[in-house]
Amino acid sequence: MSLSDSESSSQGGEKEYKVFRQFSRDRLLNEMLGSTTPGGSKSAWKVLIMDKVTVKVMSHSCKMADITDQGISLVEDLFRRRQPLPSMDAIYFVQPSKENIIMFLSDMSGREPLYKKAFVFFSSPAPKEFINHIKSDTSVCPRIGALREMNLEYFPIDSQGFITDQETALEELFGEDAEKSRKFEVCLNTMATRIATVFASLKELPCVRYRSVKTQEASTTPTRDLIPSKLAEAVWNCILKYKSIPNFPQTETCDLLILDRSVDQIAPVIHEWTYDAMCHDLLDMDGNKYVIEVPSKSGGPPEKKEVLLEDHDPVWLELRHAHIADASERLHDKMTTFKSRNKAAQVQSSRDGGELSTRDIQKIVQALPQYNEIVEKLSLHVEIAGTINELIRDMGLRDLGQLEQDLVFGDAGAKEVINFLRTKQDASPENKLRLLMIYASVYPDKFEGDKASKLMQLARLSSEDMKVVKNMQLLGGSSPSSQTKKTTTGFSLKFDGQKTKQAARKDRTGEEETWQLFRFYPMIEELIENLSKGELPKNEYSCLNEPSPTTQDKSQSSSSRITQPPAGPAGSTEKRPAHSMRSRRTPAWARAHASDDGCSSDSVLKNALSDFKRMGKRIFVFIIGGATRSELRVCHKLTAKLKREVILGSTSIDDPPQYITKLKLLSEKDLVKAAPQPTFWLD
Repeated sequence: MSLSDSESSSQGGEKEYKVFRQFSRDRLLNEMLGSTTPGGSKSAWKVLIMDKVTVKVMSHSCKMADITDQGISLVEDLFRRRQPLPSMDAIYFVQPSKENIIMFLSDMSGREPLYKKAFVFFSSPAPKEFINHIKSDTSVCPRIGALREMNLEYFPIDSQGFITDQETALEELFGEDAEKSRKFEVCLNTMATRIATVFASLKELPCVRYRSVKTQEASTTPTRDLIPSKLAEAVWNCILKYKSIPNFPQTETCDLLILDRSVDQIAPVIHEWTYDAMCHDLLDMDGNKYVIEVPSKSGGPPEKKEVLLEDHDPVWLELRHAHIADASERLHDKMTTFKSRNKAAQVQSSRDGGELSTRDIQKIVQALPQYNEIVEKLSLHVEIAGTINELIRDMGLRDLGQLEQDLVFGDAGAKEVINFLRTKQDASPENKLRLLMIYASVYPDKFEGDKASKLMQLARLSSEDMKVVKNMQLLGGSSPSSQTKKTTTGFSLKFDGQKTKQAARKDRTGEEETWQLFRFYPMIEELIENLSKGELPKNEYSCLNEPSPTTQDKSQSSSSRITQPPAGPAGSTEKRPAHSMRSRRTPAWARAHASDDGCSSDSVLKNALSDFKRMGKRIFVFIIGGATRSELRVCHKLTAKLKREVILGSTSIDDPPQYITKLKLLSEKDLVKAAPQPTFWLD
């Protein structure tokens, strides 16, 4: 059994270049659903049967209308009682688990199967014993139209992002004594399997790099510090099994960098000032859903309307990574420009009572559909941006945001933090906690002994809240239970030397800021740039399958030809400061621009469709323990800068409240899922 040939390969040179999310969608619709209909005829309707995992895979990539277009009339849950439809064919898209195999055989065996014929597609590699078990049932075999591995068990959440949908990964891998639990290995194995299906689906062979541990004694290294290396090895072992797939590359075609959440403990909690991040941080959103009040058509009280903030909304697509102030300005400009150009909008705004010619009326009628659609979209975002700006003012976030960024860049310290806590007593407990988490990341020595208790009292935070700060040690390389018990009033947050150095941000000067409070950038930005230039320190980032010199030289020369990065001191050994110092950068990508200016990530990828040779090798970055919207934004930014599609993967995408809840519960037995659960077709 093998993966069927994809219709295109990202590096094959003979087919068009497809961006990540589009590739996943096309495989599901064309390679899986489309292959079940001979000759492309869609006259015969089919039933699509999925389990709880694969229904999420499908819904993350496709709309219900897409599936219906492929001849699917009914979507069913594998484990629910289903009506027999002996005249219809069924498509099974399921995980290759023992329970699923038993359920499938129960459906199709015997004299009266539920369906006429079954096309079976597994989301990941199926063990041979399961395949043999299916083949041993003589009543089922003649009714099987296909038995294949799709190797697609990841969840696209963005045009350049995916998750493995493991909300409890932080607890299962980094919690106290997590390595002693069976969940530890299960979590890593599931993660590796799902990551590997990304490369099987795209037919990419990665050069696997991971954050390594600098220690003299392997026996003294905490297990949590070895998690990136354990995952890298597991992913590579899974990928090796795919080398027998037809047309699967035998030499490295892309880069994969595996990190964990300890690489940057500031990014998940600092206030990110982009439109996207502000929406998810400040508004009461359920995933990508937001509820607004609209005037009632009947003249009654306002009605609630559910809207989706996603890629299908062109306004959202253009503004999501812009600074909130920039987004507000551009929304105002868009509304003004639209009203000046649309005939219906002109009449709506003027209404001078004069008579209209037949030609004017004709133009108005032609413009009305566009007018209603665009006004609705723009009005939605104008309202959302207005709500966010009000919350920023009411919560005093500008002063807090300024202090956060000053801390990160070393321009503020204990004096400023204490002054803020004393004068801003009305700040919310969550915002004060987030400030102390940033403070602890930059200056861990300020939380030694009874200093932490004094800060907790000053901030009026409970001991339960401060547990979050204490649990940062679990990501930083030490365990709270292993700390010395010289004092009973506080704790030590000192991280080992390597971790502290990794948190340092080197200064980049000569660039002027465009927007206030936009200095911050996630650590992965520098890591990805260094990876692209071949300058990742080998003693800190190990490689499992070092590419041959010929392949490596070719890759680096191709990358430099495309990106032309500014000259810099390669291999510099300049000593970095112990606390967090991030570069001062120009967020030029967030300046006002048209939606297709050739500079944005989406524009670069769109233009690459006609000439994929312009794009360098893909870069994949996987963060264990949850990624942030700022890190996803960086991947879009660097795709435009490096002319290489940068794809972010993680166990989950966490907004600050979710991350804080997960971190607080690291020392608890059970993790309560903080992430909102998306709504899928099967309830």
